[in-house]
Amino acid sequence: MTVLRIGTRGSALALTQTGMVADDLSAAYGVTTELVTISTEGDRSNEPLSRAGGTGLFTGALRDALVEGRCDVVVHSLKDLPTAPHDQLVVAAIPAREDPRDALCARDGLTLESLPAGARVGTGSPRRMAQLRRKRPDIEVVDIRGNVDTRLGRVGAGDLDAVILAAAGLSRLGRSDVVTEFLDADRWPTAPGQGALAVEVRRGDEHLVAKLDHAETRAAVEAEREVLALLEAGCSAPLGARAVVDAGLLLLSASVYSLDGTTVLTSSHGAVWPDSGDVSRDVAEGVARELLDAGAAGLTGARP
Repeated sequence: MTVLRIGTRGSALALTQTGMVADDLSAAYGVTTELVTISTEGDRSNEPLSRAGGTGLFTGALRDALVEGRCDVVVHSLKDLPTAPHDQLVVAAIPAREDPRDALCARDGLTLESLPAGARVGTGSPRRMAQLRRKRPDIEVVDIRGNVDTRLGRVGAGDLDAVILAAAGLSRLGRSDVVTEFLDADRWPTAPGQGALAVEVRRGDEHLVAKLDHAETRAAVEAEREVLALLEAGCSAPLGARAVVDAGLLLLSASVYSLDGTTVLTSSHGAVWPDSGDVSRDVAEGVARELLDAGAAGLTGARP
């Protein structure tokens, strides 16, 4: 293969992320790469994410292009990718994860604690909405859409007092300077897989990208996503998860929220890593079982 065609969404963030993967593939394999820009349903819709269905919204068109042979590889933000396996495609590489935290970008250098009562804070994520309502029930949560610049622009224009964005995306775009507070991932768990990229290929083509896979990142994000799958919750569910590999252990914690933020259920498990079994699934099963026993299905809409 003389040129490796890499499918990507057309947003500035997607192009930046895909460009990083393209550079890594060129370095690892000595190949020439070409970016193939593909418009997804999520890019074309203005409907709030909380009502748009979520699953596959930003990934379906990319996967179709890969199946149809219009590209050889696609790059996703892992948190956007459905948890159900695809019969023709496989995530053959998950590169080392960027910062998984959420970041508050507020006017006048404000933090979440120092925002005044009645402040308007924008996000399109039901999880972030629930967390905001739990932490600051005195502020107004505004459901928003748009790319990073559009969201930040609403703060600059005075329409919003703050927005919450993924720290990883801001870092990749070179915009970390707009962050007024990084929200601690242990107390403010983020979307399963946040900060990680998924490099997907057709089954049988794993060799094209496998050198980019990072074992510790894969173990952590697969545990987070497995909780999501076991709870049968979509990628826009009010669920936060945090997994790390530390001192030979895979540690996983997950929290499920009611949309109004008044209820939160949390469970944590750990296991030795690496091990001969499927450690990510084992810890995820323990966490999911405890959450379901505590009533999580009633919060996510899942079936136990």
